[in-house]
Amino acid sequence: MKDGEEPRQQLIAESSSQSKNGPELDQLRCQSAIRAEPSLESARRYRLLADNIADVIWVSNLQSPSRISYVSPSVTGLLGYSAEEAISRTMEEVFTPQSVLAARRALAEELALASRRGAGAARSRVFELELFHKNGSIVPVEVKFTYLPGPDGNPAEILAVARDIGERKRVEQEVRLSTDKLLKAMEDTMHALARVVEMRDPYTAGHQRRATELACAIATGIGMPSDRITGLRLAGLIHDIGKVRVPSEILTNPDGLSEAEFAIIKTHPTLGYDILKTIEFPWPVADIVYQHHERMDGSGYPQRLRGESIIQEARVLAVADVVEAIASHRPYRPALGIDHALQEISNNRGRLYERDAVDACLVLFRERAFEFH
Repeated sequence: MKDGEEPRQQLIAESSSQSKNGPELDQLRCQSAIRAEPSLESARRYRLLADNIADVIWVSNLQSPSRISYVSPSVTGLLGYSAEEAISRTMEEVFTPQSVLAARRALAEELALASRRGAGAARSRVFELELFHKNGSIVPVEVKFTYLPGPDGNPAEILAVARDIGERKRVEQEVRLSTDKLLKAMEDTMHALARVVEMRDPYTAGHQRRATELACAIATGIGMPSDRITGLRLAGLIHDIGKVRVPSEILTNPDGLSEAEFAIIKTHPTLGYDILKTIEFPWPVADIVYQHHERMDGSGYPQRLRGESIIQEARVLAVADVVEAIASHRPYRPALGIDHALQEISNNRGRLYERDAVDACLVLFRERAFEFH
């Protein structure tokens, strides 16, 4: 007989007799029987689902989360333990130490949240954790913790559903390695292009590399995301690539430049953009090169962009480019030194150069002893 069948038949039999309590009670008994069957059937179905799902389900009391009151049989496939063995183990025996800390921290945060908000519905959080397999190996899992409320509405139990993400991690690692190799190849290409520029302009050898080093340090100081810093680094390494189309006698002129010669020099951002614009970088490399001589007040070149219309990477590179250029030797003058360079960006902070970039640059040299290498 199915779960709930016997109580149902008994109640229906009673309701069919003319009991002394009258037809009203008979009707209530029938309704109770009808309600009891789906409730028992639902419980049976939920338990059947939990016992056969591929993900591992476990339940523990919030007051003693290290102790498990139920675990699904699928734990054998994930961790090698039988359900009985898994229930007998504590969190510290199954979770890696770092994962224990993460789980306990989340538990503390949830309890604090519950105390502030009072009674509420069940809430869930998802984590990537590591569990110990019975054979001692480590199994990466994604775990969804749901905090189930008790009669008072506050969290009383933890329902956890764990999924093996080992294959996903393996694929992610392969993608990461492939991406790293691709990025390394791109950087090597940029270094090669930079050497081409330096062959044409030996007096500024190393300028692009040093300006890039400073630009990336400034970008880190102002909190630019690491992915954007990668794009900045690639652009910085070749920001003067347009000079390959400038006559070498102009680049190496020791007597200073005439207005006509300087006008030719000023074409190098546009020439660099033309060289790079057809390459599909994941970052705006061509635009950074195009805009690195623009100024905040619109007095720069070649587009006379102003303020926020200049992309942030170019604003950062502009500061680094000026500082390195002033501090270093040029064909037409000796090096002016870092103090002179810092005075230039300080005097023109906010007018020519972005305030945040200038401030970060000053901190690097005055407080963190930054040096060019």
